[in-house]
Amino acid sequence: MEIKFYGAARTVTGSCYGIQANDMNILIDCGIFQGTKDNEKKNVDPFPFTPSEIHYVLLTHAHLDHSGLIPKLVKEGFRG
Repeated sequence: MEIKFYGAARTVTGSCYGIQANDMNILIDCGIFQGTKDNEKKNVDPFPFTPSEIHYVLLTHAHLDHSGLIPKLVKEGFRG
């Protein structure tokens, strides 16, 4: 099993991390970055993973800092 932290590291917004195990890619949350202009610029950056390779998204709760980038994830290829 491998866990990767994509967001909410060194900040409290943009919650997003992935778990890879047994050929499954699971994304936990996919939130927007909020607060400072530097944080908000991260919302247009490419994902550090390939959205079409994600099998499942587990949403912990519906706050934007946990769910706000799900539309972008789908637009860029997530079909899980």
